[in-house]
Amino acid sequence: MRQLASAVTYGWGMVPVEVRLGRSRWRTSLFPKGGGYVLPLRDSVRNKEEIALDDIVHVRLVVLAG
Repeated sequence: MRQLASAVTYGWGMVPVEVRLGRSRWRTSLFPKGGGYVLPLRDSVRNKEEIALDDIVHVRLVVLAG
């Protein structure tokens, strides 16, 4: 991931991605944190997909080339 991230990163190491979670799909960026990345999850998606705090979810990420 780091090699790919370095090719598309912008700003403070953010990586642009398209996310699929259940029936929801959106574009956002992964944020670097503690040697990994954080994926922000919108409240509207969390509510639509009925995701609660501490739920384990499966997402599909596509890294977007700038």
